[in-house]
Amino acid sequence: MRFLLNKWFLLSLFLVLIQSLTAQKNVVDEVIWVVGEEPILLSEVENQILQMQYQGEKIEGDPKCVIPEQIAIQKLFLHQAKIDSVVVSESSVNAEVDRRINYFIGQIGSREKLEEYFNKTMPQIRAELMNTVRDQMIVQQMQQKLIGDIQVTPEDVRKYYKSLNPDSIPIVPATVEVQTITQYPVIPQAEIDRVKEQLRNFANRVDSGKVDFATLAMLYSEDPKSASHGGELGFMGRGQLVPEFANVAFSLTNPKKVSRVVQTEFGYHIIQLIAKQGDRVDVRHILLKPRITPEEENAVLHKLDSIANLVRDKKMTFDEAVMHFSMDKNTVMNNGLMMNPATGTSKFELQQLPPEIAKEANKLSVGEVSNAFLMINPENNREEGAIVRVKNKIPSHKANLSDDYQLIKSMLEAKERTDIITHWIEKRQKDTYIYIAPGWRNCHFQYPGWIKH
Repeated sequence: MRFLLNKWFLLSLFLVLIQSLTAQKNVVDEVIWVVGEEPILLSEVENQILQMQYQGEKIEGDPKCVIPEQIAIQKLFLHQAKIDSVVVSESSVNAEVDRRINYFIGQIGSREKLEEYFNKTMPQIRAELMNTVRDQMIVQQMQQKLIGDIQVTPEDVRKYYKSLNPDSIPIVPATVEVQTITQYPVIPQAEIDRVKEQLRNFANRVDSGKVDFATLAMLYSEDPKSASHGGELGFMGRGQLVPEFANVAFSLTNPKKVSRVVQTEFGYHIIQLIAKQGDRVDVRHILLKPRITPEEENAVLHKLDSIANLVRDKKMTFDEAVMHFSMDKNTVMNNGLMMNPATGTSKFELQQLPPEIAKEANKLSVGEVSNAFLMINPENNREEGAIVRVKNKIPSHKANLSDDYQLIKSMLEAKERTDIITHWIEKRQKDTYIYIAPGWRNCHFQYPGWIKH
């Protein structure tokens, strides 16, 4: 007992020392929480709120309560991670920092505006993000270590479902399962040659010093996201780029020379190196896409309508038609069945589908095949023709074991994960020195054990 009293006394002195040093520096900052030996500063809370706003994350509740508690929980996990020697790779931290900075710049418009918003230089923003991201990744690993591999049996799921209050069983929205066959219009070689020649002309003008690459990208590139930034993509790892583009981008060594023309699923590119950092590269590019004429569009629609008629006339099944005719690499080995990345299943709510497919699926009955239509592929922004077949329609209903076993299993697994984390946090709250400054205590915390009575 004497040891515990001495420990709390020393930590209180530590808090007083921090507050004294803060006052001496005459800076607009203050210690608002202390968790163990780790202070939480007002500036930490403000920076986290800014970052969450720019990542589009909603703050549920009073930020003065929610954000300090989140930081406090993080500090509990970070302390345990030190004890358990949990670390993350710097390459993964760098990749996530690059992704966030690129996202921020895309939202606000430029590096200069981002610096102005945070009132910091780009190196300062990057350094702070590195610390934040590293801590978040360590916390995730620490949580995963605590949770382990959750295993639930069908009997566990059945018992959990029976234990649910009928009013708490979720309503599952109406969903649809859709198969597709897609075809790209045939582009004449003359049009491909025209695009390549235009890109070679751009490259020659940049190489000769007649024009700046970024200027040409802003004027001509058909990648709208990067064009507004002079074609710059920001630092990327090899795995973040399609292979054909990555192979050329990572082979560049001279920032003053433009690459050869590169073909990808998005179109045709030329690339200019900006900088390299370890296993990441920052480049500019100009993207041009061959023009598709109405005649080529009509030809692909006619071909797809012919395929649809073969299925309707029972001369082949839709599954067979997929294997013979579909150009969609993501669905061709799955009989054309689209998979929902948000759920990992083949079930989609209509609003989760590309709008052109949703419109057709909404009109069709189960087993029917649509007429051919044109759409923009959301993955590569290319125009393509398509026909769809509705494999199944499931109306809105209260979740049940026969139709929604995976959903109920996921609910049970989530509950078990939450229970493990909650129990761990509650135990650490009892064992850890915690101080919350006046003005920051009047909160309805997610975990009420922060204030000890």
